[in-house]
Amino acid sequence: MSLQNHDAVERVKHVRRPKKTEAERARRQKVQKKRLVAMGYPQEEADKLSPLEIRNKVVRPAKVAKELAAKAGE
Repeated sequence: MSLQNHDAVERVKHVRRPKKTEAERARRQKVQKKRLVAMGYPQEEADKLSPLEIRNKVVRPAKVAKELAAKAGE
């Protein structure tokens, strides 16, 4: 029995997932940068980071706190 003929499969195949817009991406990046600065990361350094680096730092706040503590100890 194929899945296409099965009653439990109710899927509309012609509907595609909407594309992410540039405006939404820019908004998300702006929010993530604000979140990173709120964690205590300096604004000047956050401005120099790439969006990927910002996203990775926001995902691991404990790592950011450890990094900031190490810089404060110097």
